[in-house]
Amino acid sequence: MTALISPQQRDALERWLTHLRALDGAAANTITAYGRDVSAYLSFLAEHRGGAEGTAALTTLAIQDIRAWMAHERARGLSARSLARALSAVKGFTAWLADRDGADATAILSTRGPKFRRKLPRPLSEDGARAMLDTVGDQSRADWIAARDTAVVTLLYGCGLRISEALGLTGADHPLPDTLRITGKGNKTRLVPVLPAARAAVADYARLCPYDLSRTEPLFRGTRGGPLNPRLIALVMEKTRMQLGLPATATPHALRHSFATHLLSAGGDLRAIQELLGHASLSTTQAYTAVDAARLMEVYEKAHPRA
Repeated sequence: MTALISPQQRDALERWLTHLRALDGAAANTITAYGRDVSAYLSFLAEHRGGAEGTAALTTLAIQDIRAWMAHERARGLSARSLARALSAVKGFTAWLADRDGADATAILSTRGPKFRRKLPRPLSEDGARAMLDTVGDQSRADWIAARDTAVVTLLYGCGLRISEALGLTGADHPLPDTLRITGKGNKTRLVPVLPAARAAVADYARLCPYDLSRTEPLFRGTRGGPLNPRLIALVMEKTRMQLGLPATATPHALRHSFATHLLSAGGDLRAIQELLGHASLSTTQAYTAVDAARLMEVYEKAHPRA
């Protein structure tokens, strides 16, 4: 369907995506998803309005056009969550166009997305997380691979890292310092304290690893020496959770949720946890932690100046 998009619109889309890459520091997966969503939107409009148009038409659409697109997407099976993401991409592209061309795109930018219930993360229990760290190394016969897997999951739970952040470490990060400088989503940098257990786990792995961990090479290696595939960590955790009888939600990302939840449950400050996770919004951190309302109220009463 992309053949229906006019060259002018296609060029504008590429310019916007380049803008996101260069200035906003958006992740590669986000760029790909936004490009796909907006391309599908532009293709629909060309068909809906009887032919390809220039960019000026995109900022002067009626609310009925946007609703027709949303109805079309829902009819072809797009979930409410996915449609909300697509609408966000369309609004971002339209806002950029309107700003560039001095147009008024209020009708489009004020369109409300579909409502959906956000799936709250399910962290492991403290005992479950501890058992995962103690058992994940048992899944491999090779000592260095067992040590590698243990080191990675210890970083996920002990430092609250995303799997991409843990696997993005290089030989220059070994031995681990007291504080790691992590560049996360949106090229945002944060400082993360490193627990002695995490430092020891990585040191144990580095001692056993058969490959040269030079400063510019990935710290965590696959069997043949290349960068470790994150899917391998997901698989070894899947084997471990089955052995331990943990739920299917015991994934690498669940360890990051567990890090936040267990810190808050132990009396950690919500704002400090937000900084450790690298969240732009405190509300995101709240959703990340699976503590009950009473615990959140307790934190609120201690922190709020008028409490």
